[in-house]
Amino acid sequence: MTTMNNTDNSGDVRLSGISKTYGSFTAVQPLDLTVPQGSFFALLGASGCGKTTTLRMIAGLEEPSSGTVFLGDQEVTHLPPYKRPVNTVFQSYALFPHLDIFENVAFGLRRRGIKSVKKQVEDMLDLVQLGEQARKKPHQLSGGQQQRVAVARALINHPKVLLLDEPLGALDLKLRRQMQLELKRIQTEVGITFVHVTHDQEEAMTMADTVAVMNAGRVEQLGSPADLYENPNTTFVANFLGTSNLIEAEVDSKGGDEIVLRAGGGKLTLPTARCSAATTTGGKVLVGVRPEKISLTHADDAGEIPAGRNRITGKIADSSFIGVSTQYVIDSAVCPEFEVYAQNIDRDSRLTPGADVVLHWNPAHTFGLDAAQDIDAGVETVEEEAA
Repeated sequence: MTTMNNTDNSGDVRLSGISKTYGSFTAVQPLDLTVPQGSFFALLGASGCGKTTTLRMIAGLEEPSSGTVFLGDQEVTHLPPYKRPVNTVFQSYALFPHLDIFENVAFGLRRRGIKSVKKQVEDMLDLVQLGEQARKKPHQLSGGQQQRVAVARALINHPKVLLLDEPLGALDLKLRRQMQLELKRIQTEVGITFVHVTHDQEEAMTMADTVAVMNAGRVEQLGSPADLYENPNTTFVANFLGTSNLIEAEVDSKGGDEIVLRAGGGKLTLPTARCSAATTTGGKVLVGVRPEKISLTHADDAGEIPAGRNRITGKIADSSFIGVSTQYVIDSAVCPEFEVYAQNIDRDSRLTPGADVVLHWNPAHTFGLDAAQDIDAGVETVEEEAA
C-alpha cells in the first residue's frame, strides 16, 4: 500500500482497494493510495490509463466497483458529489456566460444562501490576480484568465480537496506554462490538497510535489518528480518521463557498491543502489542513461576522456540543432539509435553525421532495470496520446 505520513490528515485523500470495471473492461485495478493533506499531487499517464476514472471516483462522479474513498476521517464512497468537501475544475471551464466574473465566483456562496459575499469574492479574485476584471463577462477574458476564474469559483467554498482534470489542456504552450506556475502559487497560498490529472509529464513535474505514474489501471511508480526521473523502476516510467537510452547488458561481476556489466564487447559500471532488477552473474539487466547526462567526444580525442567513465563507441547518424542544445542520434553496437543532448557551448564542428565518436558519462548517472521488460514500453502510449 502506498502511503505518506502527515500529522494533520483532515484533508488526506485515502483510497483503499478501489477499482472500476465496465463490463469485462477494468479501467482501474484495485488501488491503495494516500494523498497527504496540503500536497500538490499529480496522477500522470496516457489516455486510457485510469487516471481520470480515479479522479472521478474521488469526486463522486463515478461509483467504485470495489473499495472505499476517505477524505480525512470521513468515508465518502457512496456520498453524492455535492455532499463531499471537494470541488472539481475541468478542462472546459464551464463558466456561466451571462454572468460577470464576480457573479461566476460568487455563485457557490449565493447557492448556499450567503448574503454578504463581496469581501470573500474580492479576496478570491485577488488570489487569482483578476480583481480588475470583476465586471467583465467570460468571453472578454483569455483562456488562462477564464481558467483562473474556474479555480476561484471552486476554491471559494473552501473545499478540503481541489480536483483538477486536465485543467490546462485547452491552452497554448506559452499560456500553459504560465498557468502551471500560477496554479502552483495558488496552491501554496491556500494550502489545501490539489489532485491534478494530466497526460503532460512536464506539467506534472513542474507543479506537483508527488507524482503517481499510471499505466493500464495501475500506479507504476510514485515519488517526487526528481526521484521518478532519476530513478525509474520500470521501462514505462523511464520512457514516459523524458527519454532514456536503454542498453541490454549482462552482469559480469558484483562487488561493494558497483555492478560491472558487459555490453557490445565493452564494460559498463552501474551503482548497485540504482538498480531495480535482480542481479546474478550472467543475468541480464537493462542499463539506462538519460541523453543529457552523456558527453560526446570525437574519436580522434578519445585519449582525453578521463578514466573511470562509462564509454561506448559509435557513429553520428543524425543531428538536429534546436537552439539551447543539439540532439544527436548515434548508431552504436549496443543501441542503434542512442540519443545525446549536448549544450550548444563551444560546439565541436567535427561532430557531424558520419563522424566516429565516443559517448561517455559518469557511472553514477546510470540506472538498471529488469531486462524482462519491453524496452519500448511507454513510447507507444505517449505517441498515441500526442496523436
